[in-house]
Amino acid sequence: MTSILRIEHPVTDFERWRRAFDSDPAGRELGGVRRYRIMRSSEDHRLVMIDLEFDSPEQAQEFLVRLRALWTRVEFVADPRACVVELVDDQALDRAPTAAYD
Repeated sequence: MTSILRIEHPVTDFERWRRAFDSDPAGRELGGVRRYRIMRSSEDHRLVMIDLEFDSPEQAQEFLVRLRALWTRVEFVADPRACVVELVDDQALDRAPTAAYD
């Protein structure tokens, strides 16, 4: 079952944060990350959310320990919140809208 490390935190400078994220100081691939998604709040572009996908909850927890150590050394990440969740269902709804929604 896929485990996801869901991270949410405000950033003071998104471009600077993105350069740091892209430089991969935590070693995502070596840490077992299979896929990631970056999202920003449409209401507050300072709020960043990241989903990191792993094969197991143990990998996700180990990576979270690595990230917490990293967060103590960066100044543009404030109050990070993170939790490990398990993907229960993932469905794509690719059908055309019906008259009821028009």
